[in-house]
Amino acid sequence: QVQLVESGGGLVQPGGSLRLSCAASGSIFSIYAMGWYRQAPGKQRELVAHITSGGTTNYADSVKGRFTISRDNAKNTVYLQMNSLKPEDTAVYYCNLKKYTGPQYWGQGTQVTVSS
Repeated sequence: QVQLVESGGGLVQPGGSLRLSCAASGSIFSIYAMGWYRQAPGKQRELVAHITSGGTTNYADSVKGRFTISRDNAKNTVYLQMNSLKPEDTAVYYCNLKKYTGPQYWGQGTQVTVSS
């Protein structure tokens, strides 16, 4: 089993910044990628960004140039630095971990609200 613990969400004004963290523990081996998804009310969950074990990153077009995903392998933690936040970034953000085989894992979610 894998446990994912997220932190760093909150309320921020448009144009502001937040950093999300996701710490993984448990059976953290054979990891293909870790990343972040988000789900806004009434919408489907969507990929925001992910980073593979080889360091390759992938971003949704809507966040390119504003968000940066990174990881600290020693701490088994992945980060999402979110800059120039917009109201449309408001959503519950979920940490995700994919292994090369077997199930994927999800965190409990952290709320990000961008509002003046």
